[in-house]
Amino acid sequence: MNEATLEKMKQMKFYGMHNAFKTSVDTGKTDSYTSDELIAFLVDSEHDDRLTRKVNRYIANARFRYKASIEDIRYETARNLEKNKVLRMAECNFIDRGENILITGSTGVGKSYLATALGFHACSKGYKVAYSNAGKLFARLKMAKADGTYLKDMARFEKQDVLILDDLGLQPMDAQARSILLDLVEDRHGKRPMIIASQLPVDKWYDLIGDITQADALMDRLAHNAHRFDLQGESMRRKILNKTETTTNEKTN
Repeated sequence: MNEATLEKMKQMKFYGMHNAFKTSVDTGKTDSYTSDELIAFLVDSEHDDRLTRKVNRYIANARFRYKASIEDIRYETARNLEKNKVLRMAECNFIDRGENILITGSTGVGKSYLATALGFHACSKGYKVAYSNAGKLFARLKMAKADGTYLKDMARFEKQDVLILDDLGLQPMDAQARSILLDLVEDRHGKRPMIIASQLPVDKWYDLIGDITQADALMDRLAHNAHRFDLQGESMRRKILNKTETTTNEKTN
C-alpha cells in the first residue's frame, strides 16, 4: 500500500510529500504520528518543498552574476553603509511601493554585491527579479530592435518585480541606449522598481545620458523617491586580496 501511495505522489508531482512520507516509512516514524499529525507533516513538507523550488527557479531566472547575501554585507563606518537602512530595504516594501534604489561608488566598494544581495533576498520572498549588466543589456536590446524581438523582450522585463541594472555608465550612452533606458524606466515607473549600480555619482548621470530632454525625463522618474546608497572607502576586492596574501605569507613564514 505504501509503495502504491508513494508512486501516486510522484505521478501527481507531490515531491515534498513523497520524500517526507518515504523517509517516515523507511525510518518507521509513521507509527509515532496520529492521523492529524501525519497529514499536517506531509502537507507542511509539500508546502516547504514547493516554496524552495519556486525560490530556486526565481534565482535561476534572475541570472545573477554571483551569489550574494544580506547577512554577509560588511558595515564598516568607512563604507558609508548603514545596516538599518539595508535591513529596511530587505523588507522589500520598496518593491510594493515601486521605489527605485540607486547605488553609487568607486570601483570595488561593493555596489554590485549590495544590488545582488537585495535581488537574492527579493527572490527568497517570492518576487521575480532580472539582473543584467547595463552595457550588455543595451547591446542585446539593440540587436532585438534589429531582428524584431524588441517588444517581446521589453514585455518580459516589464513583468519582473525588480530589474537590476549593474555598472551603468561604464560605457558612453548613444541615442539607441538612451532610448532603450527611457523605455525601461517608463514601463516600470511607479509600478515596479529598478536597482541601479553605477561608478558615477547620480548628479553626473545627466552628462552620461547626454540629451538634455531625455536626461530630464529619465532622472525625474529614476531619482524621485529613490533610496540612495553612496558607498565609500577602499576597494573590498583589494581588501580581501590583501588579507588573503597576508594570511598566506603568515602561514608560509
